[in-house]
Amino acid sequence: MRIYKRGKCWYIDYFYKGHRTRKKVGQSKKVAELTLKDIELKIAKGEHLGIHETKKVLFKDFALEYLNFSKANKAPKSYGRDIISLKTNLIPYFKENHLTDITAQSIEEYKLQRLNKVSPATVNRELACLKHLFSKAVEWEYCDINPVKKVKFLREPPGRIRYLETYEIQSLLRECSPHIKPVVIIALGTGMRKSEILNLKWKDVSLRERIIIVRNSKNNESRIIPMNEMVYNALRNLYTPENIHIFHTKNVRKGFEGASKRAGIENFTFHDLRHTFASHLVMAGCDIRTVQQLLGHKDLRMTMRYANLSKSHLQGAVNLLDKKLSEFGTNLAQSIFSKKPKPINT
Repeated sequence: MRIYKRGKCWYIDYFYKGHRTRKKVGQSKKVAELTLKDIELKIAKGEHLGIHETKKVLFKDFALEYLNFSKANKAPKSYGRDIISLKTNLIPYFKENHLTDITAQSIEEYKLQRLNKVSPATVNRELACLKHLFSKAVEWEYCDINPVKKVKFLREPPGRIRYLETYEIQSLLRECSPHIKPVVIIALGTGMRKSEILNLKWKDVSLRERIIIVRNSKNNESRIIPMNEMVYNALRNLYTPENIHIFHTKNVRKGFEGASKRAGIENFTFHDLRHTFASHLVMAGCDIRTVQQLLGHKDLRMTMRYANLSKSHLQGAVNLLDKKLSEFGTNLAQSIFSKKPKPINT
């Protein structure tokens, strides 16, 4: 930062966020020095010639601006959830507040009021929406802090996990009609969501490399899933290069429910095929991080609900150690504990 004179006028010269600014102040060197000091102070406070000063914006007005961002940048399902969280609950509660007037305490009061009406999971989804809204408000310089960062989210009960045993999978597939069976096979073999499967296009599938690219996922991020033999055969039998979409139906609920009923499977939804995929992976010894990647979970906590399923298989895992040690031709445990412990001198 410096001041300099050109002709009869003094100028200030400084950098802010990588951008260089030169500005004419006037004919007074003293005024130029004071102006530069003022700019230094504002930059140190995170301001820039008043541009970063707090804007007085009502929550209800900024919420509508945020929804425009959500529509353009989030998956349709996430955008729909934001509409419900904001228009149904958050805007009516905070509508007359300015963004800068909303505090952690007022959010705690909102949380308590909502908890009397809905589940902790619902409250947390609304708080997550509010937190991201304030993150954008800070980024776009409408306010300086995100008050939701000081609010503790509620503890949620573990999510429902319903999965099929191997014999139930066989029964279900036997009862599936020809147009439903490949959809169910792909769900069982990839863990993909129903919408992801039904929106698949042939350009998203490489039979040669045996991979599926999920482009329109719930979190708006793509992921690659390798095919097992079951999925590969199902897709190979469906292959028609002249078609764009793999499946031409968007509604498999009725056919799936009918197959489940005929197979004698109760309390089971199509989404539970995703749970079945993840559960059997974990029980087969697959690590949680890999399961997270295959399912496309952003948050590991979503995947950790399957971790308990591996406990029944832990005994078999540690028993492998016995097998390994037996290669030495002796039972180490027996040789160790057959000896009487020596007395301890005190």
